[in-house]
Amino acid sequence: MTSQRIALVTGANRGIGKEVSRQLAQDHGIKVLMGARDLAKGQAAADEIGNGAQAVRLDVSEPSSVAVAFGQIELAFGHLDILVNNAGVDYDTDQQVHLADMNRVRRAFDTNLFGPWETTIAAVPLLQRGMDARIVNVSSGAGSLTSMSDGTPGYGVSKAALNALTLKTAAALKPNGILVNAVCPGWVATDMGGGGRPVSEGAKGIVWAATLPTGGPTGGFFRDGVAIDW
Repeated sequence: MTSQRIALVTGANRGIGKEVSRQLAQDHGIKVLMGARDLAKGQAAADEIGNGAQAVRLDVSEPSSVAVAFGQIELAFGHLDILVNNAGVDYDTDQQVHLADMNRVRRAFDTNLFGPWETTIAAVPLLQRGMDARIVNVSSGAGSLTSMSDGTPGYGVSKAALNALTLKTAAALKPNGILVNAVCPGWVATDMGGGGRPVSEGAKGIVWAATLPTGGPTGGFFRDGVAIDW
């Protein structure tokens, strides 16, 4: 069992996940495991980041993939300190809620809700052996009930459900000292989101939540380190 802090970031081979991995590895000296559905793409991103980053084949929508990945992590490291549930799909701006393709919505839920849930269940035993353990669920303002509009129905409702999962998980794990928060990175210039501010800016708030000190907030919804409405 290594004493170095270990972080797992899902959906890490590009976009926000890759930048979060870079900041954790290069700015915080954390050993980063970069979850990716395509191991070769994940390893290429890890090689680019350096600082000990390495890829793990992980498709959060496949329970068998989650089980294998966490078996590998336990065998190699024996613990986990940070879980960043970043993997997300289908920012469905082309759909309307009353006309939505429900097969497409179900696929979004598989990755945006059930994936993080499955990954969290697998991670908790390792996080309980970790040091200042943190879980960050990468959410979105599209999932805020306060400001929700009619757009992105599958994505928005799945992120609202992820926010609910965050609250439940935070309450359940508070006695263990594991801090659990949801973070909206804002509108950033990724392949899924399109335009917006630099990815590095959006990633900072996620890294902030992943590296909170003892006694930091739990069960919150944040953007750039500032609480926002659910």
